[in-house]
Amino acid sequence: MNDVSKHYDNLIDEGQDPVHDPKPLKEYMNKWDGQIFIDKMQLDKSKSVLEIGVGTGRIAVNVAPKCKDFTGIDISEKTIATAKKNIKSGLFKKPVLICADFLEYNFENKFDVVYSSLTFMHIQQKQKAFDIVSKILNPNGRFVLSIDKNRDEFIDMGTYKVKVYPDNVSDIKMYAKNAELKLLEEIETEFAFIFVFSK
Repeated sequence: MNDVSKHYDNLIDEGQDPVHDPKPLKEYMNKWDGQIFIDKMQLDKSKSVLEIGVGTGRIAVNVAPKCKDFTGIDISEKTIATAKKNIKSGLFKKPVLICADFLEYNFENKFDVVYSSLTFMHIQQKQKAFDIVSKILNPNGRFVLSIDKNRDEFIDMGTYKVKVYPDNVSDIKMYAKNAELKLLEEIETEFAFIFVFSK
């Protein structure tokens, strides 16, 4: 995970922050998630929400104002520091932003909604990740997940490559079933598959 952390730290050092991308680039990123992804969370002001792989807050800036409590976790210190600046406007309560490995962090609270987009490709121990999600979800809670259709095993940054662990539909369904999560919906977008699971 150290290489992943360095990769995202490097992006911050280069001045990349998707929260402030121009509109065409935001529209491009929405091909993996976007409004349909957020709608499937069924957010309201009574919900506690966790994002796995919060990054600089690209999705969280739209999610956090719609829920009661927002928590984000990410392995990169620099993206968390940037997220703290980005995820603040319109919030009743201050978001909790954690710099840690999701697979190793001991969550004290449970959540009504857990979501993640383009993060599970960085997780090798996918069954463990699903088991943790199941453990920290409240009864009837929702897990909304977007996985990249791309099957490449590396992200090529030109001067370096980042190892990833591509996801596939059948394995995702198996991990969820093993974790006792029910599949409610599967949606295909241009670049991704979005899954909605419940506890």
